[in-house]
Amino acid sequence: MKIEVLFPEICNLYGDLFNVKYLKECLPECQIVNTSLKDEPLFLTEKPDLIYMGTTTESGQQLIIDKLLPYKEKVVDCIDKGYNFLFTGNAMEVLFNEIIEEDKKICDGLGIFDLSAKRKARKRFNSLYVGDFNEGNLNEPIKIVGFKSLFGFAYGKTDLYPLFITERGDGMNKECMEEGIRKNNFFGTYITGPLLVLNPVFTKWFMSEIIEVQNPVLAFEEAAMDAYNDRVKEYTNPNTGIYY
Repeated sequence: MKIEVLFPEICNLYGDLFNVKYLKECLPECQIVNTSLKDEPLFLTEKPDLIYMGTTTESGQQLIIDKLLPYKEKVVDCIDKGYNFLFTGNAMEVLFNEIIEEDKKICDGLGIFDLSAKRKARKRFNSLYVGDFNEGNLNEPIKIVGFKSLFGFAYGKTDLYPLFITERGDGMNKECMEEGIRKNNFFGTYITGPLLVLNPVFTKWFMSEIIEVQNPVLAFEEAAMDAYNDRVKEYTNPNTGIYY
């Protein structure tokens, strides 16, 4: 089993790489392949079991777009063929049509998803997040909890590819309930930090149904579940402030 981590030297804000480190704890036999900006992506020649990219800086987004632009058709092909992707934080914005700041286009994205990222300089939006993840084979939705720290939001056809449905906090923007992107086995979310550590129920589903691990066992599962249940109780409490 191989997990390709795209551009870890610039895509590890908020400790996002702990998503991969946690999977490594759960699956000690898996091989982690770190693809730097100077490397040719592994997905060009192989089909990794998971392709991961985490949060980067705004200038980092431009570097990533420049790097991936020659491979755009391959990225589209991988998504269409069901390659497994997990992008967290602002990583998915590089696949949007464009990135706009203060009503001025900063750069074109890869144009894979019909969305625009709009941000405001020096204005960060911080919040907790609570949402539901639903799938046909689930008896009931999985509660998702996490954190967001963003300079802006996504606008456009957010209803085409929803990953989560928001219960508390912001969706892709403050006017919609949809959060994230799900197309085939591409998963993208604005949630930052260790999404998989914070959400062990989702993580076990993801390992079983997407990475196709038989009877997955989570690392530190009992402790992870106890912390998760406490977090769900806290975040869903209406007396708990959602913005900070």
